[in-house]
Amino acid sequence: MKALDSIICIGQTPWQGEFQNSAVQLLTELSNHYRVLYVDYQYTLKDMMMGVTGRRKVPMQKLVNRRGVLTKVEEGRDLYVWLPPVMVPVNWMSESYHDTFQQINTKRLVHGLREVMKELGMKSPLMINAFNPVQGLPLLHQLGEVATIYYCFDEISAEAWMGKHGARFEKKYLKAVDAVVTTSEALQQFKSIDQPRTFCVKNGANFDLFHQAHLLKKQRPNAEQKTIGYLGTADNRIDLALVERCVQDMPQHRFEFLGPVNDDTLKERLSLYSNVVFTPSKRPEELPQALSEWDAAMIPFVCNEHTYTIYPLKINEYLAAGLPVVTTPFSILEDFRSIVSIEASAEAFSRSLQKALTNDDPWEVQQRIKMASGNSWAHRAEEFRSIIEQIVDWKLVS
Repeated sequence: MKALDSIICIGQTPWQGEFQNSAVQLLTELSNHYRVLYVDYQYTLKDMMMGVTGRRKVPMQKLVNRRGVLTKVEEGRDLYVWLPPVMVPVNWMSESYHDTFQQINTKRLVHGLREVMKELGMKSPLMINAFNPVQGLPLLHQLGEVATIYYCFDEISAEAWMGKHGARFEKKYLKAVDAVVTTSEALQQFKSIDQPRTFCVKNGANFDLFHQAHLLKKQRPNAEQKTIGYLGTADNRIDLALVERCVQDMPQHRFEFLGPVNDDTLKERLSLYSNVVFTPSKRPEELPQALSEWDAAMIPFVCNEHTYTIYPLKINEYLAAGLPVVTTPFSILEDFRSIVSIEASAEAFSRSLQKALTNDDPWEVQQRIKMASGNSWAHRAEEFRSIIEQIVDWKLVS
């Protein structure tokens, strides 16, 4: 029986984005065992127009190449990224027009991918679809794949721009793929209704990167003003009333939101307080320095159907930095109950944050780091790899 030697992943987000991407992290680790090709974000004619007018950062020089652009990510890894040629924008269309033009996009994608597969010597790859069922469904069985896995890291119906067509495509796609891998137990519960072969590989952390924050922090003198941080996109998942209570309770301390802000109300309300700062996204290599200046970290999410499906990538990043963490009970967080503070009310959340700022017990810091080390992307990739081998073996003998 021939062993699997290559993986193609159809991405939904750019390889190089403004945040730590779980698919990128896993594929980087998997490239130690397989030849990996990541199909980058599929820019459309609309994106190009926005790029021309300066409303969006777009790789214009690469997009004019009708064959797309293939790049080797780094020396020493069998890892490649292919930026496809420009596609037709279809998300705004009604169902019938959307599906017709999506087939056109798929034909362009298949034609280009076959050329890239030939160049890389890929035959019978495993296909991984990273949260892009609209492209995944029409692409099934088009590339001679040995098996297809849907990597689901969010609830698609809760995503405004993807939910319009994504939810109906995902329903069919779940039943058509060979297996599903989710990033949370809650997602696993929901997706297994349509696909019994559903597994869970939780998000991890780039441990070596974020642990640098702890090492840098040890060199920093104690400051009278403490900083409480939030890393990632600030949007409608944030419990604004809860955060506002904490900010009011601790006017002597600083609250930093590091990352993009997708909720104007949140920024308008919190900007009224002098101890709240909003810092734009930083490159991954800049994050250790930023987190080394924090004294505690928070995940102040509302508790609803959407957040229940989330396994927060940031929790292991905080812990790798040795930071005390306070979170709401928005999801299934039993793994962390002995390590982080889980508080439901604004009053209790604020009280726990204040306590966290005075708790620098070395043993507790090491317990946080130990937890994050066990949840590294290298460990998660091994979990994912065992599922891959299981599914491929099952397909080859069935």
